[in-house]
Amino acid sequence: MDTSAFMSTPEPKHRHRQPREKSTRLRGIARLWDGARVHRDVSVVLRGGRVVEIETGDDTDGGEDDCENVDCDGLIAMPGLVDCHTHTTFAGTRVADFVKRLGGTSYTTILEGGGGIHTTVQATRMATTDELAFLTGARLEEMLAHGVTTVEVKSGYGLDLRTERRMLEAARAASGPVEVMPTFLAHVLPRGRDRDEYMRELLDVNLPQLAGLACAADVYCDDGAFTLAETEAILRRASGLGLALHVHAEQVAWTGAAALAARLGALSADHLERIDADGIDAMAAAGTVAVLLPGAMLYLRDTPPPVKALRAACVPMAIATDFNPGSSPVNNLWTAATLACLTMGLTVEEALAGITRNAARALGRPDLGWLGAGSAADIALFPAPVGEPPSVEVLVQHLGGTRAEQVWKAGERVL
Repeated sequence: MDTSAFMSTPEPKHRHRQPREKSTRLRGIARLWDGARVHRDVSVVLRGGRVVEIETGDDTDGGEDDCENVDCDGLIAMPGLVDCHTHTTFAGTRVADFVKRLGGTSYTTILEGGGGIHTTVQATRMATTDELAFLTGARLEEMLAHGVTTVEVKSGYGLDLRTERRMLEAARAASGPVEVMPTFLAHVLPRGRDRDEYMRELLDVNLPQLAGLACAADVYCDDGAFTLAETEAILRRASGLGLALHVHAEQVAWTGAAALAARLGALSADHLERIDADGIDAMAAAGTVAVLLPGAMLYLRDTPPPVKALRAACVPMAIATDFNPGSSPVNNLWTAATLACLTMGLTVEEALAGITRNAARALGRPDLGWLGAGSAADIALFPAPVGEPPSVEVLVQHLGGTRAEQVWKAGERVL
């Protein structure tokens, strides 16, 4: 009998080993903000889209043979910046409104005359998905140049199913080197629509059909927008569809929206110029992030949120641009960080955390906004402004920061 079929195949002396995934070492970094503190003279090792190690000291030549070394001599390293509240997808201009406001015309008067958001709604409805994606992508490229690697982008300038869908599709299409997290925004009621009818449309048609295109839902709860009861109904419907929650809260008038956001488990409550003590306590207890928007506060000549009270209650504070064509045409997150210090009273450390760690928390992204073993390999590297020392503080001191020299997203160089 031929017994060869029953004989086991001998084990090879040396099994074939899969090649190790290539690593990259960013060498010679002068200062690194890891999301909580500053490190001096370090290198960062990346592999598989993650940070493997932060090496200290001058001698970082050891380690793996397949590690590619990248020169970062004298640069300042930050986690990829996170802009956690923007309206980046839109068409049209609001420059006429800006000129009128400078001349003393109130925003309410402009709005009642068909300007303001209505101007942007009309222009956005007329734009194609490709046009909106192109405009969004061009704006994201400018954000990338300043070290932003993740951006939340809201809809809300369509106010109808067709245009809101196009906005969300355009935002998703523009995602690339800058990661886009799309949010469905219930912004205001369309002109001429019955309130109850539009609410039914939002709850029964728009949200169910658009939830698959978004990561989160947001509601503008304020005078002239949605009531507290309407806001709760929209947020509960969105949560039931699996969306994370945000709220535009206490900007123009106190509504109780911040406390509602905390009660419903929202990731963030944003603006907060008129938040009260109960709202602050509720946010502190729930861990809701306060997203501060100094660009809008400045352009609307508003008063600042109660930062001292938020700080005393240990409410985490994030900073975002609120980039939009009317009340905050600011697409530089460093500018927002500096304005938060100058106009709202944040410290430099709070500003740095506000555009990294806390901004990521406001989006429900614990992998972002910090650097260390296991974090996302999203890193922005900046030269110091001319004549300045390589310190993270100087990036906040100089209005607008400085343009990034290198940006890495998920371990790949994108700038």
